[in-house]
Amino acid sequence: MMMDERDPSSLLDLAIQSLLSNELVAINSLGEIPRELFVPLFSAAFMGGYKKTLTSMVKIWPFTCLHIGTLSVQEPQRELLKAMVESLQFLPAQDCSSGGPKLRILDVRQGVDCKTTCPDFGVRSPTCFHGCTHSVHSILKLESQYSIVDLKPESQSAIQPMELLVDLSLDGTLREREFFALLLNKVQQSSGSLHLCCRDLQIDRFSYAKNALKFLDLTCIQNLSVDQASLSEVTTLLARMTYLDSLSLSKITYRSLHGKVFRVFLNYLGRMNCLKELNLSSFSLTDHLDSLLRALPPNLDFLYLPFCEISYRDLKFLSQSAQATHLKLLNLSNNPMYWDDCEPFQILLQKLSDTLQHLAINHCHLTDAILSAILPALSKCSHLRVISFVSNPISMPMLLRILHYLTPLMELKYVIYPIPIHCYEQWQFHGRLDRQKLTDVQAQLKAMLQAAKRSDMNWITYSQ
Repeated sequence: MMMDERDPSSLLDLAIQSLLSNELVAINSLGEIPRELFVPLFSAAFMGGYKKTLTSMVKIWPFTCLHIGTLSVQEPQRELLKAMVESLQFLPAQDCSSGGPKLRILDVRQGVDCKTTCPDFGVRSPTCFHGCTHSVHSILKLESQYSIVDLKPESQSAIQPMELLVDLSLDGTLREREFFALLLNKVQQSSGSLHLCCRDLQIDRFSYAKNALKFLDLTCIQNLSVDQASLSEVTTLLARMTYLDSLSLSKITYRSLHGKVFRVFLNYLGRMNCLKELNLSSFSLTDHLDSLLRALPPNLDFLYLPFCEISYRDLKFLSQSAQATHLKLLNLSNNPMYWDDCEPFQILLQKLSDTLQHLAINHCHLTDAILSAILPALSKCSHLRVISFVSNPISMPMLLRILHYLTPLMELKYVIYPIPIHCYEQWQFHGRLDRQKLTDVQAQLKAMLQAAKRSDMNWITYSQ
């Protein structure tokens, strides 16, 4: 292939790899290369593990922000993230306004759907679409204060405000403790000019996180996950939060749902107007789901209630709640449904027919009779994409009937189904599985899907 016939992007990749092959040359060239090449060079250096090049690029980054974004972060890259944080510089405002480094926001969150840097719309007011908007220590709030009083920082030698965007998992491991210590050390070095903005906070045992929480501005938290804590400890966190998008609580202890702590918890939930997702696992709510739903915003999108001991009364209230016409995902798994009256479940599915995309009802002791009763309503959920109902005692005829009802749902792509009871010696004790019978079941389902011209629908089951 002639050189001038090659894909320009391939030529750029070759040039970047050639430059990175000699890190010393690459680092010395950073001051000369066009700013447009910084982004592809950064991506290649990050994925290739060129630590020295990366830290040098952070120091002279010519844009307002730098995001890890969707770049893959495996174990080797974690050291690169630490090196990038360590290389942050805190410069006087006058140096940043000149032709020098312009980095104000370093975003080391992983898996965030954003570009490496945001476009600049103006020199006087650089923009980052992902900068902090809630904390009083954010660049946005600080610069708004300056503009209101028409002042600049106290002196031209004042350090320019900066932000470090992170997701944290406070699980007590040495790796996480070392990373958090690095963050705090960097904040201390900045003399208060660096705002540590944590968006996603995961706490595995509250005792591991008590000390670290003192140093975080919880106003910034958008996604909170807490495993193994008391409800009173959870409420101390929620008291300092307002803008949660997602809340996940698992194995939370409390004395009573009639006590003050639960009422305080509901009161704080009622302030979460931005909440779109609630996940309560192993959180006994028997006959109290109504109190919870009244506290939640009506436009909640995702509701997970596994192992919550949901009663008939709870399900009936859920079917009449404001959320019943809005949910996109509903997980009621591991809540035994022994009652004969299926009307609340039918009404719930009817109301969710225009919004529901994902339904999980695993381990609910759903029988042929219950599923037969709810199938007509379920078949009207036209936007359903995933349904999972494993470990329910159903027969082969019922499974075939379910397939018949579900194949017309064209958006439905994944069905995770239970192994029919005839494949076991003793269903109630999960006796020995007859794998030949299971193979026959799978073959029959596949043939029926092909006959219905739904080869795009994946029917999956799990066997031990």
